[in-house]
Amino acid sequence: MIAAQPYAAGAYASIDGPRRPAGATRSRRVIGRGPGSGRGGTAGRGTKGQNARSGGGVRPGFEGGQMPLYRRVARRGFSNKRFRVEYQVVNVAALAGFEDDSVVTAQILAERGLIKSAEAAVKLLGDGEIERRLEVQVARVSEGARRKIEGAGGSVTLLAAQQDGGPSGGGASGGMASAE
Repeated sequence: MIAAQPYAAGAYASIDGPRRPAGATRSRRVIGRGPGSGRGGTAGRGTKGQNARSGGGVRPGFEGGQMPLYRRVARRGFSNKRFRVEYQVVNVAALAGFEDDSVVTAQILAERGLIKSAEAAVKLLGDGEIERRLEVQVARVSEGARRKIEGAGGSVTLLAAQQDGGPSGGGASGGMASAE
């Protein structure tokens, strides 16, 4: 008898696709049918133990009593991480080095080394005291900081958060900062 060649004429004899070449498939070994078969006795399962028993073994995902992966990983609820705005914090005390009637922006704060990046949003907090009259332009300000600056005769202007992580954003350089 002539063996069917792969992808030769007549190779697509069935609707399931090409016929496998001769010798490509072997019949399953029959196990557990007595000592005469050579695969009787323990039938390849070893001697004793949970996996040797009928219905033995552990359920999928079981890790021997250790807390399994599917329970270790949080998988419920909502995470705001993708849309979170990271603010660089500056305290009122850090503004004491500015002259009267100065305009304080993120760019100037970055030049003076008070923040790392002029691109990210800045939040002003109220730790410390200030006696100078300043015009501060930041993304966010605490109530205490606003009271101290306005009490010294200055003003606070809120800018749109420069770090837009929304669906159309793009991290630290996206959103409002790139509209110029």
